[in-house]
Amino acid sequence: MGSIVAAINLRKYFPIVGGVFRRKIGDVKAVDGVTFTIKTGETFGLVGESGCGKTTLGKTLIRLLDPTSGKILFDPRGELPDNPRIGERMNDYDISSVKGKKLKNLRRYMQIVYQNPSTSLNPRMLVKDIVAEPLVVQGLARGREAEERVLQILERVGLAREHLYRYPHEFSGGQKQRIAIARALITHPKFIVLDEPTSSVDVSVRASLLDLFKELQRKMGLTYLFISHDLSMIEAISDRVAVMYLGKIVEIADPRELFNNPLHPYTQALFSAIPIPDPEAKRERIILGGEPPSPANPPSGCRFHPRCKYAREICSRQEPTLIEVKPGHYVACHLY
Repeated sequence: MGSIVAAINLRKYFPIVGGVFRRKIGDVKAVDGVTFTIKTGETFGLVGESGCGKTTLGKTLIRLLDPTSGKILFDPRGELPDNPRIGERMNDYDISSVKGKKLKNLRRYMQIVYQNPSTSLNPRMLVKDIVAEPLVVQGLARGREAEERVLQILERVGLAREHLYRYPHEFSGGQKQRIAIARALITHPKFIVLDEPTSSVDVSVRASLLDLFKELQRKMGLTYLFISHDLSMIEAISDRVAVMYLGKIVEIADPRELFNNPLHPYTQALFSAIPIPDPEAKRERIILGGEPPSPANPPSGCRFHPRCKYAREICSRQEPTLIEVKPGHYVACHLY
């Protein structure tokens, strides 16, 4: 099985301007030199603390944000080579600089579901028009045909014909998110970014949404990038998990390996904070020292070294690269 998306040394910086003339005085390095692939049909989890660049990475992958540098490879057929660095036709798949009509055509194959459906749904539009909008914009269907396709996709996500002529404020939080999911699916995309899609709904609704994502993935052949800071959600749905810290990916592994044997000191600290549903069980909590550095002025070398109890001299001057320490388990740390 090939891959559908790949990032190669991807960067996304936001300029900092100041002074009377509003000149650029620096950059916020939200995503800084990230490389990974997402295999066709898998759910790739992305976890990290708030502000580490998860959402920026997701938006950049689907070109809602223009990358500062690097390559984004995308193939709706899911036939990218597993190691796109050595692919002979790498530039044929590069979408990092496409614009205009070509980018618009690509949009039908990659979509996003946002964290808060209350802000991502237009309160002045009926549900039938909200869900049909991508079809109209892409020129895929109009009128009666579009309405029938909207009804079909609404039924897939657990809604019905009676919901077509209602406004978003008439629905619960879970139902709003299902409308947002229907809108993302209406063009039959291949790759979907799920940006913390369960964080704004009740705990009782989260399990049903996860089941819905899995069912839709199975029936429609979808590939997900699932972004969350909720580790239990990541563990429940992901086939592989990447841990992000201050614009960098520091570890990648399958969920069982990562949760049972985290290798990077940051991952160890992150997972030590997971509550155990047993009052008798004990776990050593790892408390990180210092404050998280600013992405506008990240530390030299390893970005985690000012807070790492294992830091050595090399950590402050040389940036570690992701290396495979076990089959399928990658870590960026000078300890390995």
